[in-house]
Amino acid sequence: MTDLFHMLPDEDRAFCDMLSRICADKIAPLAAETDETSAFVHRQLATLAAAGMMGANLHVLSAQGLLRAVEIVAGACASTASALTAHYLATDSLLLGADPALQDRFLPAASEGRSLGAFALTERNAGSDPADMRTKASREGAFYRLKGAKCFISNGGLADFLVVFAVTNPEAGHRGISAFVVEKGTPGFLPGRVEKTMGLKGGHVWELEFDCLIPVENRVGAEGTGFKTAMQVLDRGRLEVAAMCIGIAGAALGAATDWAKTRIIGGEPLANRQGIRWQMADMATDLQAARLLALEPARQRQTGMRFSQAASMAKLYASEMVARVTDAALQLHGGYGFTRDMPLERFARDCRIMRIYEGSSEIQRTIIAGHLLQ
Repeated sequence: MTDLFHMLPDEDRAFCDMLSRICADKIAPLAAETDETSAFVHRQLATLAAAGMMGANLHVLSAQGLLRAVEIVAGACASTASALTAHYLATDSLLLGADPALQDRFLPAASEGRSLGAFALTERNAGSDPADMRTKASREGAFYRLKGAKCFISNGGLADFLVVFAVTNPEAGHRGISAFVVEKGTPGFLPGRVEKTMGLKGGHVWELEFDCLIPVENRVGAEGTGFKTAMQVLDRGRLEVAAMCIGIAGAALGAATDWAKTRIIGGEPLANRQGIRWQMADMATDLQAARLLALEPARQRQTGMRFSQAASMAKLYASEMVARVTDAALQLHGGYGFTRDMPLERFARDCRIMRIYEGSSEIQRTIIAGHLLQ
């Protein structure tokens, strides 16, 4: 397949080459065990931290280089990529919204992998529309009383710090939402249960409850800027979801290609059959289209342009593409694809959430149409 990343800076290409070797040697071999045991990906994140990947979103790589790097990790283990990109949501929130003092307190350790971040936006009654959130933060002298609950928060119960969004002015709609850093061990912060998920079993999502005092200096930016920060962060997150989808689909296509070459039916490889070859051609074309579509918002992000619509397009297409490609790869394996001895059924389960989180496919269509009609 054509190398779409040949224009990356030399340092980005070297980093991604190094990351590919590390993921093949140390991340991919743990993927099946992680899925079976549902153990959180502590070991994998430590490996990525040693490689410099935990802070790669903080101006370490170009936007195109980061796209490729997340794809590599997801192709090795989607659970690891999920926990990694959830960490990015937290650090991006500080990078984009916090003052230098707050950044200096949390970003150095986070970028080195010495601390883990989480991004707490979603609530049971405010999933697709954050403006409906019920979590509130009321000023009490030098503190805010943060009270409410969040759900489906990746890394939430294990994170060393969380960026939590809450209503500070109920009369102002989305302009009344602010963000706060909540540190692990804060009195009144109670991690709840870990959700039992269909896939990404090593990237845990949590219910969280808050009734705690947060110092004013832990507020991310000015009051009322939380919604703007969250939307900017989600643009980046949607691009990273697209990269995860491309990574999973690439792994599925790779498995299907190897199977078609080595599986002998009627005395000849499965790959000799025209129907199989055409199916694989469609899979490869779909995957390449997703890569090309994701490179455009990465380019826009790198040049400082607004990339909301392009990121939604990339996320929408890639999240639906990966479902088609993984299903076709599983089908090509026949009954073997349905067994847990093969990675195909894990790919199919891991990719299902991609059409839901960071904004469902329906939300992406709403965003895209909104840009067209404004």
